[in-house]
Amino acid sequence: MTLVQTLPGDIELRISQTSVPYREALAEMTERNTAIAAGEARELIWFLEHPPVYTAGTSADRHELLDPRFDVVEAGRGGRYTYHGPGQRVVYVLLDLKKRARDARGFVHALEGWVIDTLADFGVEGFRSEGRIGIWTRDVDGREAKIGAIGVRIRKWVTMHGFSVNIHPDLTHFTGIVPCGIEEFGVTSLARLGKDADYASWDRALLARADHFLATLETRCPRETAS
Repeated sequence: MTLVQTLPGDIELRISQTSVPYREALAEMTERNTAIAAGEARELIWFLEHPPVYTAGTSADRHELLDPRFDVVEAGRGGRYTYHGPGQRVVYVLLDLKKRARDARGFVHALEGWVIDTLADFGVEGFRSEGRIGIWTRDVDGREAKIGAIGVRIRKWVTMHGFSVNIHPDLTHFTGIVPCGIEEFGVTSLARLGKDADYASWDRALLARADHFLATLETRCPRETAS
């Protein structure tokens, strides 16, 4: 079952209620990206969950695939290996930056800010870390740990892929890879941090900040070259 709504700006909001296989989602996302670029489809923000899968970005190093116990898929996005699975909220963001500021870095920065601000609603301090991709926080032992992953691709100034946040996944599933190529830090989740959250509460909080996220994309400095 899938819920479909419309966000301001005639952006389609899709919330999948059942798990969507990664390969299926990737094919649909790629097709939609092309259609948006051609002016044949609406922009899309898609909330979903995947069955357990390891995805490889364009910088993935095979030595960081430690135990391929799940399907491994070439994702075509930036970054290295990432895990997706039950208990993790994935959000794909397909927006036409030709309608906004043509700023790839600004887009990623805005995505990060959207997640960080939403984590604050649950009493979790999220932050960026120089030289480390993703969204970070303090784990139960006080050490820095990743709670959210970011990975995007931009084709003809239309974005695809997006971010994932660990709500209540099985964290042992991350041990089959070196997440995003970073060995010295672990991963955590809202559940591990003692936060009572589920997809419904996370989605509501995220959507409450969607207007601010979209407005941020209007204020970045345009770039001169296309991606």
